[in-house]
Amino acid sequence: MGDDRRREQREPVVLVVDYDGADDLVGDYTENLSTGGTFIHTERALEVGTEVQLVLSFPGLVHPIPIDGAVRWTRREREGDEPGIGIEFVRMDDEARARLEQVIEAIARRDPSYVGRIVKVLVVEDNPHVARLIREGLEGSRSTFGAEVSFEFCESSNGRDALAKCRSQPFDAAIIDIYLPIMDGAQVIAALRSDDELSAMPIIAVSAGGAPAREAALRAGADLFLDKPMRLRQVIESMQRLMTARG
Repeated sequence: MGDDRRREQREPVVLVVDYDGADDLVGDYTENLSTGGTFIHTERALEVGTEVQLVLSFPGLVHPIPIDGAVRWTRREREGDEPGIGIEFVRMDDEARARLEQVIEAIARRDPSYVGRIVKVLVVEDNPHVARLIREGLEGSRSTFGAEVSFEFCESSNGRDALAKCRSQPFDAAIIDIYLPIMDGAQVIAALRSDDELSAMPIIAVSAGGAPAREAALRAGADLFLDKPMRLRQVIESMQRLMTARG
């Protein structure tokens, strides 16, 4: 009786599988998951027979997808091979498989009930501590923006690199320190505003430079200016204002 009770109370091992985006999850489902199992790269040592729950996710997925499974084989790290485990899906009857396929199809067509808005933010800050605070503050404020909004961040520590990043990939907003090495923030903002393809990017400028920094930032074309040291609430509220104004 005691052994049976312990088996019933045993919780499955949770393995989170993070994809880069919706297309990656859909592609993996088509090639692997739809066959009733998959290989998971992991260095965790799990015995054959261990119950697991895979949690499939990617930035923007409103609700992560749980799938019950069990370890059927393991592979130790060898030259040329990745360590990992072979998972067989369990409790996957025809009805459950049909529901999963419906979810995957909805993700593939970007149904807003499943795939939320991803706000890609460029943080240009040469102080890594401040950059981390901005990133963690916005990530922790998802409930403020709504469950359907996810943030994705890219960081740069100097103005020249920031400008190059803006010209090579799209961003929904930028938070730019005014005093930066190599190329200062006001120059970056002015360059963005003079570029037809980038001129509409929402920009929050930040600095401990007081009135001169504020005037330089706004003159260059920043939408908003925040004095350092900043409160996280100010960053969140400023991002809300920009998202509302730009739709």
